[in-house]
Amino acid sequence: MFDTSGFRQSGEDVWDHPPTGDRVICQYTPGPPIIPAPLEDLPALRSMLAEASAENGCLVEAHVITFAGLPTLLRVEKVPHWNRPGGLIFTMSLIVPRATGAAALLVLCAENGVTGERDALIGTKLGRDHMYPPHPYAPNIRGVLPYSAADDAQWDPEFPDHPLTRARRWFTRISQSARIDAQFAALPPFAGPHSQ
Repeated sequence: MFDTSGFRQSGEDVWDHPPTGDRVICQYTPGPPIIPAPLEDLPALRSMLAEASAENGCLVEAHVITFAGLPTLLRVEKVPHWNRPGGLIFTMSLIVPRATGAAALLVLCAENGVTGERDALIGTKLGRDHMYPPHPYAPNIRGVLPYSAADDAQWDPEFPDHPLTRARRWFTRISQSARIDAQFAALPPFAGPHSQ
């Protein structure tokens, strides 16, 4: 659970933020988590996640953090907006894997106004040659969407209403109030995809 103030519940485990259209989804998936590498092997995990994300969009960043005392995968991705040509949807996911299940909190933030503005403005600062470098986790990957220097968190203060900035801000707020079920936390730890 998390602090839902300002949100409107629109489903059993779905909350919407009316002013922005942002959505938070809580999920529990039973069975071995579909995470391609142990959390302790961050380079391999990042490379495999980047490759998987390339099929539908682009992995912006991935980190292993401690959340409620448990190892947790923090992942940020972008995908094309399904009903707004040229627009993007940014997803921030917090995935807590255990050996026999995974709990996840997903934040979805879509471009609502002018699309591509962040990339265009950062592109004028950095120059086109520096806007789309090879992916830092998997340099040979070419995905549906390019890895963009404009997605770096350093630019968030200049674009406070951008969906990527909003996703990161929601994560900060939600992670401070979210709680993990004690029975779930007591499950055996996730040791990687081949440990089952």
